[in-house]
Amino acid sequence: MARNELALQPLSKTLATLAPGAVYLALAALLAAGAAVVVPDRLTTWLLLSVAGTLLVTSLVMRGTFLAQRARQSKLQDALAQFISHDASPSFTTDEAGEIGYQNRAALERFGSRGGQALARTLAELFADPAGVLRRLQNKADAMGAAREDLVTRRGHLRLSVHRIGEAGFLWRLEDMAERVIGGRGAETISLPMLTVSKGGTILFMNEALRRLVGERVRSLDRIFTDLPLRSGEEHEIRTEDGAVSAVVAQIEGAAGRSEVYLLPIAGPRRGAEGANFEALPVALLKLSAHGKVRAANRAARGLLGRVEPQLRLSDLLEGLGRPVSDWVNEALAGRADGRPEVLRVRRGDREVFLQVTLSRILENGRAGLLAVLSDATQLKTLEAQFVQSQKMQAIGQLAGGVAHDFNNLLTAISGHCDLLMLRHDKGDSDYADLDQISQNANRAAALVGQLLAFSRKQTLKPQILDLRDTLSELTHLLNRLVGEKVSLSVSHAPELQPVRADKRQLEQVIMNLVVNARDAMPGGGQIKVETELLRIDGDKQRDRVTVPMGDYVVIKVSDEGIGIAADKRGKIFEPFYTTKRTGEGTGLGLSTAYGIVKQTGGYIFCDSVVGSGTTFTILLPAYDQLAEASDPEPKEPPLGLTADRLATNAKPSGPAFASRRAEAEADGPGSNARPAHAARADATVLLVEDEAPVRAFASRALKLRGYTVLEADSAEEALELLEDPELTVDIFVTDVIMPGLDGPSWVREALKVRPGTRTVFMSGYAEDAFQDGTSPVENSVFLPKPFSLSELTATVQDQLG
Repeated sequence: MARNELALQPLSKTLATLAPGAVYLALAALLAAGAAVVVPDRLTTWLLLSVAGTLLVTSLVMRGTFLAQRARQSKLQDALAQFISHDASPSFTTDEAGEIGYQNRAALERFGSRGGQALARTLAELFADPAGVLRRLQNKADAMGAAREDLVTRRGHLRLSVHRIGEAGFLWRLEDMAERVIGGRGAETISLPMLTVSKGGTILFMNEALRRLVGERVRSLDRIFTDLPLRSGEEHEIRTEDGAVSAVVAQIEGAAGRSEVYLLPIAGPRRGAEGANFEALPVALLKLSAHGKVRAANRAARGLLGRVEPQLRLSDLLEGLGRPVSDWVNEALAGRADGRPEVLRVRRGDREVFLQVTLSRILENGRAGLLAVLSDATQLKTLEAQFVQSQKMQAIGQLAGGVAHDFNNLLTAISGHCDLLMLRHDKGDSDYADLDQISQNANRAAALVGQLLAFSRKQTLKPQILDLRDTLSELTHLLNRLVGEKVSLSVSHAPELQPVRADKRQLEQVIMNLVVNARDAMPGGGQIKVETELLRIDGDKQRDRVTVPMGDYVVIKVSDEGIGIAADKRGKIFEPFYTTKRTGEGTGLGLSTAYGIVKQTGGYIFCDSVVGSGTTFTILLPAYDQLAEASDPEPKEPPLGLTADRLATNAKPSGPAFASRRAEAEADGPGSNARPAHAARADATVLLVEDEAPVRAFASRALKLRGYTVLEADSAEEALELLEDPELTVDIFVTDVIMPGLDGPSWVREALKVRPGTRTVFMSGYAEDAFQDGTSPVENSVFLPKPFSLSELTATVQDQLG
């Protein structure tokens, strides 16, 4: 039927659309006629009758147009029904809302009677989102007269087409493409897997053999083949339920861009590692199945892994360092991790082994698998661990040094102002005991800060030539008092022992810390051995992530029979504040102090321990091979200036030694005009440069009390401005080392250009690199570590003035 015979004129189309409202026009006509009878005015009556007649005629025309349209539609539907009733493909007619009006015989046989239902509901049995597909096709048919689309359904490929009939109807036809593809139903009967694919890569048909192989019906080639695009006559990998297999692809081009793809099984030997002598290869290799199980391991691989049981998974042999090994194997099989190495740890108890493993996909006898290439990465991981540990210890040292610097400034101000108060109180004063407690606790805080400085290796050392036999002999009586009655102490020396160059006080500190720790490790008693010997290392020696260079070393060993240290804790024992003791029994600074002192001296310290059998700490100090004898620059005094109070509380004495504040208070009590042994010059002028206001206030008052004239500056720049005055006389500079802007040594060098020969006292919370060897970077200068007492400051200035 021609389209122009079915189309309505615009006016007729409008009337047909408004036909449902004709009854309302007829009702309005009756109302107008009734009003004409009632109204007495003749003119009005004729006007109302005219309106009533017009409305009645319009409603009749609309109704007639509507009935004529329905008749034409019915005639068209009957014609279509006769035309499609015997069509082999299911067909439906619907209105604009998608309601089914007619089904042919094929549609009734396939879907049953669906009259009055929505077509989208019927097609929901075949494919997903039928409403969206129908709406899209209906819009195209409304604009172009017809439309079609090929769909993949649960039963195969389907072509859905639609034609517009009249102005408000649509004819839908479902065509099963399985009947039309190349090969047709005959492809279902062959045992060779095959499929039909469109030009765009959409799978139009899969036969039963391929569906069984893949395990499901899929829509796109990438769901079957792992290595697109397809190349006819070449081998390709296929994903199956049992893993990947390989087959040769035969592709036959057909009409309309479609093609048939046949999968030919592979027979005979496959390419892979068979071409080489797998067992004798010098490279460690593993063959893995698609499930990650070991199929074969050559001799080199067994040398790295130990015994390899058949059918073990790779995850049973190697341990991932961040994610499961099985995840990595699956990615390699899928092609997402091919050739990317991973470092894994071997699961073997006799020793720790790390391997760098690279996985590559291979095909053996049509089966996909993996080839694992192993290389020993143990040394690489060891170097990495050494670097990480070095970086961690360096970071902790920098933090400890910075904290110690700030605390020493605070402690200098606290202890200094306490000294000033004690000068005005005698022993009988009620406030004297409180001041004495402040002073003692400031000293204890300074000792803890000194331990942090020792670890960060920023303390000031006073190295001298020491014979360890003499040093330990002097220290033995104090060590015996420290260990108590339950523990016995023995000290032995090698017959020949070279001297060492070290700070005597700090070395005594190290030995005492180790002995105290040994005592605490034996709560039930036992024996502590302190031994010395001479060790010659002919070549560089690796030990505990460090390299000890060749040379002669004096060895100190401190051994106990205590509870020992677990292996997982030995790597942390030298870190500040790490302790295995219970809360209140230790600060965790003893071993970190020993570590810092030994390292700053140029030596090494190692720990050997067996849980339940005891621990041995070994210190290696470079032997002093020169014959020159060095004199002790300091007067003899008890080691570390230990007091009976410290021994009674079992505190670990450490850090700089401080003179007793009580002795100073007694010597310089209230009203006392006492002066140091060398009286201060009345005309001596001191330039005091300190950026910390509390420290500067205390130092200024202390120097003024000793009779000096004090000029103050809070920065190096201000000090240089003061010195620009040629009339100003300055006898000595007292300056902090670390300040904002210019540091102490820098501004002093600048000042000495115009005031040569001026003496200098450097103050600092910790020793800079320039002071760590015990020397000063500026001529005629000395170093005064913070915190210092009133008498230490004034005595140092007096000594410099001469």
